[in-house]
Order: sequence, then structure tokens, then C-alpha cells
Amino acid sequence: MQKIDVGLVQIGDSFGENQYYLPYALGLLEAYAKAHLKDKNRFNFKLPIFKRDKISNIVDSLLDSDIVFFSSYLWNFQISLRVAKELKCKNPNIKIAFGGPQVPENSEKLQKFATDYPFIDFCCFGEGERVFLRLLENFQRDLSIVPSIGYLKDGEFIKNETTERISNLNEVPSPYLEGVFDKLIELNPEINWSVMWETNRGCPFSCAFCAWGATNKRRVYKYEMDKLFNEINWFSKNKIEFIFCCDANYGMFERDFEIAKRVAQNKKEYGYPMVFSIQNTKNTTDKIFELQKLLNDNDLQRGVNLALQSTNPQTLKSISRKNISSDVYNDLQKMFTDEKIATFSDIILGLPDESYESFVAGVENTISNGQHNRIQFINLTILENTQMSEPEYIKKHGLILQKSKIVAHHTTIDEQDEVLEEQDIVVGSRALPREDWVKTRVFCWLTSILHFNKVLQIVFIVINRVADIAFSDLIELFIIEDKKYPILSEIYKTLKAKAVDIQNGENEFVFSKEYLNIYWPVDEFVFIELIYKDRLDEFYKEVEGRFLEFFESRNTIFPVEILRDSLKLNRELIKIPFKDEKLELELSYNIFDLYLAILVGKNIELTEQKSIYKIDRESQKWSSWNEWFKEVVWFGTKRGDYLYRVIK
Repeated sequence: MQKIDVGLVQIGDSFGENQYYLPYALGLLEAYAKAHLKDKNRFNFKLPIFKRDKISNIVDSLLDSDIVFFSSYLWNFQISLRVAKELKCKNPNIKIAFGGPQVPENSEKLQKFATDYPFIDFCCFGEGERVFLRLLENFQRDLSIVPSIGYLKDGEFIKNETTERISNLNEVPSPYLEGVFDKLIELNPEINWSVMWETNRGCPFSCAFCAWGATNKRRVYKYEMDKLFNEINWFSKNKIEFIFCCDANYGMFERDFEIAKRVAQNKKEYGYPMVFSIQNTKNTTDKIFELQKLLNDNDLQRGVNLALQSTNPQTLKSISRKNISSDVYNDLQKMFTDEKIATFSDIILGLPDESYESFVAGVENTISNGQHNRIQFINLTILENTQMSEPEYIKKHGLILQKSKIVAHHTTIDEQDEVLEEQDIVVGSRALPREDWVKTRVFCWLTSILHFNKVLQIVFIVINRVADIAFSDLIELFIIEDKKYPILSEIYKTLKAKAVDIQNGENEFVFSKEYLNIYWPVDEFVFIELIYKDRLDEFYKEVEGRFLEFFESRNTIFPVEILRDSLKLNRELIKIPFKDEKLELELSYNIFDLYLAILVGKNIELTEQKSIYKIDRESQKWSSWNEWFKEVVWFGTKRGDYLYRVIK
């Protein structure tokens, strides 16, 4: 019997120089099919397409296939469509199947999907392994027995019955252990491979912005431990540096600690894996703390993500997240701060029932509770197969959607890349009119620049501690257009213009040919501009004037010498290239001691006392701007590593 050639496409982006994920979704499908096909020798599985290339190159490599499967998501949907369309044009006999999170499960949406893309023969939805197997066995015969597919037949749309989820995950072989990726690794020795890995499937929570929130995905099923331990050994043997764990709630089960301990043990013994990135479970303070401490003590995670999303009770109710306690995050923040483990938090901009005022209050609450390392402000994107993607939900909350191009930060657009991906960003809502969305987006960037990029963090903390002025009030001082403050006004106008651009469909980042020829997050770009264009001194002069004006308007008595000492210290601590001379700074107050104490959750008084600090500019030096752009601004962001070390 003639062999059937199976093409496989799961296009991913590079995460650094020659760093890619192994195409895990396709690997699971292939391993499952080979284990369960009645005549597996009849099928020839081609090496998967795993990265971007010219459309013509990808098409040429797939032209002799009988059927081609595409695993699609936001980051590869448009290029996958282009490849599929070209394939069908060049060889109408090729069958095209699309699966993955980008294929809608809703019947009405699925019909529109099939109609909009007539070159796709089979639209596969939901969990993929059983669908993949049945489609391979029947795509040339009886489609009626293939579950979870939609297709057009003689102009009529047909949606087959949904397959049940796999409850016994042991029937899904490991693509790593079964050698699915061996040839791919062998033929690409220059690539530094990362892996995605699941130890279970499902999520008991129902967050409206997440595809795991669907009712039929709430039950959690687990892989057996022996298989997981063998996979960890495979990662070590193949020198896999980075593991991204796909579990929705890692730490939910006691066995998760045993898995993490095994990863740590392998790192000690073999040096690999180096990083084990997880998504925490919810509502279990002690478990999260113990697990994250284990990972951080073994240098398997660089900081802990405490994902808040919002602190507004009505918003949490509207996104079906009301059953996740905010108190857990506050307790964890304090526990990690006491252990000197860095954390960062996620807050989403544009969620339903979130106003400018409630959003700012949430940021204030998060910083006041000790988050001084980083808040990641994420623009809300509507994902397919989520509650939030339903038209009724969008209408109910008055969500305003804008289609925009997806660009990965710290990357450049390769000339070979002919297709940009798209996403639907929420740029306003009933609770957050368009103009308020712009104001909120500007507030987010100012918070990042001034507090988390540490341009004014020392000053903010001192004023907050001494005068009891809210961090959010201090940040809002810089939402300003005033001729007296040309640099501050220029920063504000730059941020506002970019926010409006995003509302009108531009990408979320700023491209700079001069600064490494890459796309920069907006806060990093403004930070670079301040220093590269030698504006720091004038910036701090304007800041001093702005604060003095603010204190006077509020009848706040704040000693000028404390303000000036704080500004001077903050200014001299900013890491700048070409500065390697020793610097001893004499201050009239113990400002840096107070600052350090606040960072670790301790409470000391600011006292008037001669304090001499030696700023260590010798341990770290940058002899070129490009070196500084990369090592300080790019690599230092997640750690907030923007300040020199101080020796008292």
C-alpha cells in the first residue's frame, strides 16, 4: 500500500540567539499516533517546521505531502494561513488540517472559520491526540467517524461530535522518550533547544480571559511519576537549559514538590536543566512559598511571579476570578520579601469593570504591600475559546477591540519574515472610556520608568515614608504638560502619543535602529533616551521643581535637604556607561539605609546623621553603548538591576 506523507507545522519564534522550543504539541500528536495507529508503517511523518522562514521555502518542503497538520496560536496563525493557502494553490490534492487554540470550538464561530478559509479541509478543535489519530486513519475515507472536526462538504458545513478528553494520560506517550525529536535535534546542532512540558492537564478555575476556563477542561488529569522522572532525565541528558511547565496550577498536588526536587537534583548532578518556569497554583500560601523557595534556592527560577491580574472586587467577579484570594498574594509578597526572594506581579490593563481609579488603586496597593521589583502591565488580549471572546460578553462589558500587529519585544523584523501576526487588544470598555485607557496606559509606563526602572524609586520611597504620600499620587505628578518642565512634558507627550497609536492599531513597542536595531518596551526606550541623550541632570532639576511645587500646593512640610539628598543619591546610582571612577557620596541623612530597609519589609526611621556611601562603579563597566543597552536595560529589566552597588 502506498505510503502517506504527513507534514507537520508548528511555527515558533526565537527566544534569543538560536533558541527555540521543540514543537511539543506536534510531538504529542506524532507519539500518540505511532502508538495507536493500526498500521503505523503506512505513514511517513516529515520533520516538523518549527521556525519562521520564507513562505516559499516552507511550501516547497511540504509540497509532496498527502496531508499537512498546522498547530496554530496567536503567534503563528497568519503565517500558517499563508503557507496553507499557497500549498493548496500549488497542489490542490494536499489535505490541510488546522488545530490548536486558534481554532474555535463554538459551532457558529467554527462554521465562519471554515467558510473564511476554504483552503483548510479539516478544522480540528479541542484536545488533539484522538482527533489526529482518527483523521490520519480516515481522511481519505469516512469523515463522519472522526470526532471534533468541522468541514465543508458540497458547500454544507458539518461539525462532528466532540471527543471526550483523555482521562488516562498514560495512553499519551512522551515525544521526548519515544525519540520523536531525536532527528530534529541531530540535524540542528546550532540550536539551543528549550522545552514545554506538562505534568497534568486541566484547571479547576474559570478565569474569563483564559482558555482553561471552559467547563469541560476543569477536571485535572495527571501523568504517572515514573514517566515524568524519565523525561527529566532526558532533559538533562540532552542539555536542555529551559523548561516551561504548561501546568495551569503547579503546586496544586503534593507530588509537584517531588517533581521539583527531582529537577533540582538533576541540575546539581548534571548541570541541566538550568531553569524550571512554572505557573503557581492559587489560594495556597504555604505551598506556593515552599515550592518557590525550593526553586529559587536551587537557582531554577529567577524571581517569583505573583500574578494578580486585578485587585478590584467587581472586576474579579466579572472575570470569574472572585474565588481566588487577593490576600494570598499580599501574604506571599511579605514572605518572599522577608526571604530576600525577588518577585514580580502581573496586572492586566483593560479588564471589565476596571476604571482608571480602581486600576490606580490596585497599583498603589501592590506597591505599598512591598512590590518594588516589577509590575508587568499587560494589555488585555482577547483569546479564542475563552468566555471573554464571546460576543455576548464583549457587548455586556462594552469592550472596545482593536486589531494590532504582534511584535515580540527585543527582536527585529527579519527581512525574510513576510507575515506579521495579529491580535485583538482591548483599548477601552464601559468602565474605561478610550481616553481613560490612554491615561491608564501612560500611568503604567510612568510607574515602570520612575519606580521599577528606579529612576526615582529611592525618592518615592523616602517621600512615601516621611510624608505619607501615596506612590500613585507621586507617579501622577508626571502626567503633565507644562513649559516649565520641558523634559517631563516631552516624556508625557511621547507616552500619550504611543498609547493613542496602540489604540489605532500600531504594535505595542518602539523600534529603534540606533538602539540595537530592535523593538523596545516603551518604558525601556524612554529610559534609554534620558541617558543616551544626556538629559539626566536636567531631568532631576525638573523633578525637584515639580516636587517642591507639589508640596507647596498641598501645604506639605518636607525638608528640602532630604529631597535633594534623595535626588542626588538616586541620580548617582543609575548605571551609566563610560563611568568607572570611584565616588564617595556624603549625605546628611541615612537615606540609603532607609531605602534598603523598606525593600526588605523592615521599618526604620529616617534620621539626620552624616552618612557616607561609596558607590561601586568598578565591579560593572560598559565600554560601549550597545553593551550597556543589552546588559543593563534589556537583561536587567526583570531583576530591576538598574542601580550600582553601594558600600557604606
